[in-house]
Amino acid sequence: MTLELDQHDHRILAELQADARLTMAELGRRVHLSQPAVTERVRKLEEGGVITGYRAIVDGAMLGYAIRAVMRVEAMDEAQLLRALDASPEVLTAYEVTGEDNWILEIAVHDVAHLKAVLSRFSHQAPTSTAIILRALREHAPLQPLQPLPTVVEPLPRKRAGGHGG
Repeated sequence: MTLELDQHDHRILAELQADARLTMAELGRRVHLSQPAVTERVRKLEEGGVITGYRAIVDGAMLGYAIRAVMRVEAMDEAQLLRALDASPEVLTAYEVTGEDNWILEIAVHDVAHLKAVLSRFSHQAPTSTAIILRALREHAPLQPLQPLPTVVEPLPRKRAGGHGG
C-alpha cells in the first residue's frame, strides 16, 4: 500500500533527511505546520514504511578505517555469501546486482593488510575484483520526490493543401 504524499510530507522528508535530530517543534516551524500536525504526519510516514529509521553517519577514517573499497563478487551463491558476511563486519553494504557480477560489497578496513584479509574471505570462494575508493563525490544524498513524467501528445495529422481529401 502506497501513501499519498503531499507537499508537506515531502518537505518533512527533506528536512529529516538533512537533520534527523530536529525536534518536532522545529520541524513544524520549518514546514509551516503545528507541532501536533507534524508529529502525526511523521508517525504516519514511519508506520507506512516511508521512514524506515534514523541513524548517525560516522566518519570511518576518524575510527581508524583508512581505506574504503568496493568489491565485485562473481558466482557465489547466497548461502556462501551470507557465511562470508557473518565473518566480515568490515562489509558496510552488500547488494545483489544484475550484470557480470552477482554481488557488490562496500567495505571499510584499517590498512592494506586488513584489506587483503577481508578479500581472501571472498576470493577463495568466488572470483572477485576490488577498487579502492579514492574519494566520495556524493554520499547519503536525500531522496527527492519523483517528478511526474511529461505527457507525450501525439501531433494530429496535417491536412493537405487545397482542402480536398483524396
